[in-house]
Amino acid sequence: MIHHDGSGLYVSNPEPALGEIVTVFVRVTSGTRISRIHARSVRDGEPVFTSATIDRRDAGGEWWRAEIEVRNPVTPYRFLIRTATGAVRWLTGWGLTAHDLPDATDFRLVAHAPPPAWSRDAIIYQIFPDRFARSAAAAERPTPDWAVRCDWDTPVEGSGPLAATQLYGGDLDGIAEHLDHVAGLGANTLYLTPFFPSRSNHRYDGTDFGAVDPLLGGDRALMRLSEAVHARGMRLIGDLTTNHTGDAHEWFRTEPDFYYFSDEGYESWLGVPSLPKLNWGSAELRRRFRENAQHWLTHPFALDGWRIDVANMTGRRAADDWTHEVAALLHRAVRQVRPDAMLVAEHGHDSTRDLDADGWQGTMNYAGFTRPVWSWLRAGELPFADFLGVPGEIPFRDAGDLVATMTAFAAQTSWRAMTHSWQILGSHDTPRIRSVVGGADRHEVAAGLLFTLPGTPMIFAGDELGLTGVNGEHSRTPMPWNETDGWDMRTLARYRALARLRHDTPALREGGLRWAHAAGDVLVHLRETADDTVLVAARRAPGPPVRVTGLVPHAWGDNLYGGAEPLKAGADGSFEIDGDGPTFQVWSVRQNPKGC
Repeated sequence: MIHHDGSGLYVSNPEPALGEIVTVFVRVTSGTRISRIHARSVRDGEPVFTSATIDRRDAGGEWWRAEIEVRNPVTPYRFLIRTATGAVRWLTGWGLTAHDLPDATDFRLVAHAPPPAWSRDAIIYQIFPDRFARSAAAAERPTPDWAVRCDWDTPVEGSGPLAATQLYGGDLDGIAEHLDHVAGLGANTLYLTPFFPSRSNHRYDGTDFGAVDPLLGGDRALMRLSEAVHARGMRLIGDLTTNHTGDAHEWFRTEPDFYYFSDEGYESWLGVPSLPKLNWGSAELRRRFRENAQHWLTHPFALDGWRIDVANMTGRRAADDWTHEVAALLHRAVRQVRPDAMLVAEHGHDSTRDLDADGWQGTMNYAGFTRPVWSWLRAGELPFADFLGVPGEIPFRDAGDLVATMTAFAAQTSWRAMTHSWQILGSHDTPRIRSVVGGADRHEVAAGLLFTLPGTPMIFAGDELGLTGVNGEHSRTPMPWNETDGWDMRTLARYRALARLRHDTPALREGGLRWAHAAGDVLVHLRETADDTVLVAARRAPGPPVRVTGLVPHAWGDNLYGGAEPLKAGADGSFEIDGDGPTFQVWSVRQNPKGC
């Protein structure tokens, strides 16, 4: 009934400059009586209150406004609301509460250098190079001593020594040959897992950050791929491993200050000996990483940004904590040569304390998106040993729990960081979404949430075909280019339609978010700009029809996705979601010009 978020509908400039005065708005739905509102911002560490005034009234209710100075690089703010009955409430990112909340849940205005404008419209397509496609030249390359050469249809080993040594021969020219598929899907940004030389198929054990693995075609293959991607108006993102190298890296033999050596041996990532951990206390290490990050962003490779591997552990060991320094260093290095480049951090759990610090622009949002979606849409018995690293099976939760989880994480970061984080249903490190949800219809619901909730959607190559996998290694299935009879064409068509819907609907890329209903099997949300309101209804199972409120009286809407009838709201702004399920439906909602 009372709402604010960080979108352009509620903030006059979501990417303000330091010292700028920004107008913020609170929307009060018709029928809710408010006597006064104060905006509270934190200025140089001290709370400051400003009276809000009514800016305008429309069919939906009242809009209150207040001005806030962006005094600090991150300026927190919230609202103190008094109702006509004398009740006092706080409005923060957590929502409307009758009790006090820590400042960590405040809304935030961030004046650090913003993410690139193009990233707002990005749809990311993740490619694991060894398993995507191989060119004719791949057959001529010798098999290294660490690898077990596999045919393209050899089953993937999900565990054991073969998991890291099966080599299928996918290469960068093979990716270039299949860009029609990526573009046809609607993705416009390719993200490649590492392309550096290594002694594994995943290449997170890099042996040289200054070259492209010859097994992938070498430097010239990356030049060709970059040229082909950019010729289509698409973008190309690389994967930089900043927490560790491989134990075969030259640095490990010649630069002991780059690592953590002791009388007992050396520190490694989670105790894996082949992945020695980097010591960011070394000034020379920082210089070399700065140069490496810049090198691949410039001509002739011209990458458009980096995904940072294991960003949550980078620079952290015992008493050492240089994570924010590393993030800021890499951000400055990237912006120096490519102000329009993306910098996104991998983080498997709570990333909120590492964002909004002039470093990472966003995160891979496992905690605030993947986990709650899996928990709501999971199938029955699942053969997974853990829940994205948490012991035990995936819990089965209702729609209210999904919203509570998403809100809890979104409340502790800025709208900007949240909307520039990658929303993912799965990746090369997780089970496949089809294996989590069990069937095509729930897969459609999951994909629908991916494309309609705030954030940057990321598709792991093969999800659009309905591929399965029970863990990260098992999910790295070669793309079945020669077995199209096994493709789930209905799922592919749904992904294409949802990507097209996102591209064609500004509210799904730029709009604010209001939850209209979240209980049991039904989830309804609104994405809103000044020009459009998009209503999204998701059902995980059939059930009785559900009456939902939240629209202006007598609103009507054309169906954009899902094949439903036009939507018509009653005099109280309520409307009905039918009982069919699993279903995913989207409408563009407008006020009825006749008022009836």
